[in-house]
Amino acid sequence: MKPFNIIPYDSNFNFMRLRWVSLALISLLTLAAIGLIAAKGFNFALDFTGGTGVELRFDKPVNVDQIRQKLEAAGVENPQVQTFGSGNDLLVRLRSEGGASATGSIAAEVQRAVSTVDNPAQVLSSAVVGAQVGKDLAINGIWALIFVVVGFLIYISFRFEKKFAIAAIVTTLSDITIVAGWFALTRHEFDLTVLAGILSVLGYSINDKIVVFDRVRENFRSMRADPEAILNKSINQTLSRTIIVSFVAFLTVFALYLYGGGSLQGMAEAQMIGIVLGTLSSIFAACPLLTLGFLKVTKQDLLPKARDEEALARRP
Repeated sequence: MKPFNIIPYDSNFNFMRLRWVSLALISLLTLAAIGLIAAKGFNFALDFTGGTGVELRFDKPVNVDQIRQKLEAAGVENPQVQTFGSGNDLLVRLRSEGGASATGSIAAEVQRAVSTVDNPAQVLSSAVVGAQVGKDLAINGIWALIFVVVGFLIYISFRFEKKFAIAAIVTTLSDITIVAGWFALTRHEFDLTVLAGILSVLGYSINDKIVVFDRVRENFRSMRADPEAILNKSINQTLSRTIIVSFVAFLTVFALYLYGGGSLQGMAEAQMIGIVLGTLSSIFAACPLLTLGFLKVTKQDLLPKARDEEALARRP
């Protein structure tokens, strides 16, 4: 595996020396993100706000992105365009005011904007559509997030130690808060795909930290050094793996951002930012937290349990 070690396995970058700066910076970014979310809120998409839906049929198949561009050129903000049935049928959803009484005029405007001489559009139906994510579903989503966080706490506490679980959850929640704050700052549309991207960041960030923590546990049991030196060595030993995995994941999502179409750009944007934040917090925040206050980890915290001794004895 040496060709894949872009950073030498025995490198000794002193990440612990920067822990106060890195933790302060991450804390400031998290607080700023919370402030932005509270002050500005999100630019919610039709998934959350509802609007008007117009079903169109064309004589020839059409390109969804081109139709979206025509609608935006006509002054329609953030239209949602998707195919249904054959490639000749489109569903256009857009924000609107005036309720059911305005659907006819809105449908006519959409028809004029997207029709061409050689491929005219026919309005099949138009109606007011409700938000896909209502109050009940939003509440269920909050409960689901709580369930996931508690599940991670229990798993990491059982797999490692309670202090590791708290450090992982705190830094991961910071990551997804900053991602959400970015969407509040930029006013980029916040829809269900963005929400899915943020939730995927939660899993990625936790997984990255578990890899580092696994090495921390092994080194605490095999090295004779103070906790800060062991934590620093563990970060250095997993540095190549962290960077390579993050780089490959970022390239995949970046390709999705470039070629996935407008409907997937929000999700890809959330994932790209989240991958970068998750990587940085795994290196500069998760382990440094284990040197502070009640989270300070000691060798006694990670002594092998009775059930582990047999497995450890079989290791080469």
